[in-house]
Amino acid sequence: MRVAVTGGSGKVGRAVVRDLLERGHEVLNVDRAKPDPARSEPALFLPADLADYGQALEALSGAEVLPGIEAVVHLAAIPSPFDATPDVTFSVNMRSTHAVFSAAVRLGLRRVVWASSETTLGLPFETPPDYAPIDEGHPLRAETSYALSKVLGEEMARQFSRRSGIPFIGLRFSNVMERADYDQFPSFWEDPNLRKWNLWGYVDGSHTAQAVRQALTRDGLTGADAFIIAAADTVMRRPSRELMAEVFPNVPVADSVSGNDTLLAIDKARAVLGYDPAFSWRELF
Repeated sequence: MRVAVTGGSGKVGRAVVRDLLERGHEVLNVDRAKPDPARSEPALFLPADLADYGQALEALSGAEVLPGIEAVVHLAAIPSPFDATPDVTFSVNMRSTHAVFSAAVRLGLRRVVWASSETTLGLPFETPPDYAPIDEGHPLRAETSYALSKVLGEEMARQFSRRSGIPFIGLRFSNVMERADYDQFPSFWEDPNLRKWNLWGYVDGSHTAQAVRQALTRDGLTGADAFIIAAADTVMRRPSRELMAEVFPNVPVADSVSGNDTLLAIDKARAVLGYDPAFSWRELF
């Protein structure tokens, strides 16, 4: 498949581009930032400001770099509530998502896979979740302009898919980690409140790449849908039920939770996408 990956120079983008190239796909990295040759695979590169519809349309057409683009993986965004002011975060994320979705429909691409976020579910959990593990049925609660841009992005995906018939798959990524990031994990273990903001969740770069690949290639996907994408365990050594009892004592926890099981439910991604996050940080300690 010929795939455009927006934001291919970023943390998730690097993992996704590498994974797709290794499996024989042709990839065009569309980003404002040039890829770091020391950290990125040598994919074709096209610089673009994706908040501009004209540039998004040209980029997703492949221009003269990789004509015949069939699908887009939209990862380009201000990546967290802490990387810009709330108004800039909201404006940039909404404009770029609208431009990419519009261009994908205009060009008749086969599929759109894009980065939504765990923050749509109510992060940071200063207000406790309704239950755990939290899943896609949980009410959406945007606590920041970043989260709001993702909530509205999911509605935008539903409307574009309804009009075009193109599948739009939103991946609600947890806190993304690369291998060097795991050195900080021991600093979380003494105080469970340090990571309560996302129910002690994380996702490895390899997991994000696998989820994107599955969303791109899985047969039978229709309409617009969203999936929580997290690791199968937490960042903590203490059991998940024990963490919930101490920090969120009034939140019901499913009987199925045992050991260090994730509290960000990935059952839907497993069942529908075939997602299977085998790697755990525990292999490194």
